Amino acid sequence: MDKDIDIWKQRNEILHKKVNRQMAEIKDLNKKSETIFDLARRFPNKTYRELEKYREADRQEEAGACIMGEMRKDREEPSKFEQLQHELDRVKKENNDLFLRIAELTEVEESHHNMNGKLQVRIAELEEDNKKISKQVGDQVERARKAGL
Repeated sequence: MDKDIDIWKQRNEILHKKVNRQMAEIKDLNKKSETIFDLARRFPNKTYRELEKYREADRQEEAGACIMGEMRKDREEPSKFEQLQHELDRVKKENNDLFLRIAELTEVEESHHNMNGKLQVRIAELEEDNKKISKQVGDQVERARKAGL
């Protein structure tokens, strides 16, 4: 029985050490983003306003670190920016080419539309002329029959 208790105590100690180690890691990760409550525990003599200033300074420092990190990435990876700029230039050129092509096709379409309108008018005129000629021929044939030819 004592042996079982010793084993459980050892396991308990191992688990406590592991939990404490993980808590320390979590605290290290959250150290930069302390809450007002955490700050109040660390600095019991300070007022709420002083703690707010302290927390805001931490935020500014963290934001500055983030900005500096992003700037560093930008310097390390100029090819990404250049690739995006090249892609943007390519898309703009393609867009411009398509716009010009649309303008050309619109001009051709208007030309065809005008030509089609003129052709429709000419067809109507020819049909009218055809009817008149057909009537004249019919009248002449009728007169020739009456004349005995």
